Amino acid sequence: MSRIALTHGDVRRKDFRRRYVPIISTVLACLLNLLPIITAAPIVPDFAFLVLLAWRLLRPEMWSATTAIGLGLFNDLIAGHPVGQSVALWTGTFLLMDMIDSRVVWRDYWMDWLFASLFILGYTYGDWLIGRWMGSSAEFSVLWPMIGSSVLAYPVIARFILVLDRWRLTR
Repeated sequence: MSRIALTHGDVRRKDFRRRYVPIISTVLACLLNLLPIITAAPIVPDFAFLVLLAWRLLRPEMWSATTAIGLGLFNDLIAGHPVGQSVALWTGTFLLMDMIDSRVVWRDYWMDWLFASLFILGYTYGDWLIGRWMGSSAEFSVLWPMIGSSVLAYPVIARFILVLDRWRLTR
């Protein structure tokens, strides 16, 4: 039996899901940094950035560039980055995405994957550059496996975010 009108509780749940599911999913992706994953080389993608990127490419109207400040600060505190690293890189990513959205007339799946790949490369380079300024002696070529795994993991993350978004918008 279908209902014509929603009850007050249904409206509250629907509003909660619309507002907070993207933020909660990004925060949970940030919390994946607390898992004890040990590798000999950097091959594990930054899932928090991939989830943020997938939400922003799927729903460009949902978040402004200022949203990346709070989420980036949370990621810095959880992941152990220097405070301000994710804030600056995520906000810069959102600003670049805003510029691309204002100039690109249409986007499809392949263009989103291309843009995501470029942003993953830029984000990883920014991470490496900040580490270099702080005294790291690692070469950038060490990060190519992580870039490759991030680019290949993006479609899986984007599909998961799409399913999550459909659930978020259901009645």
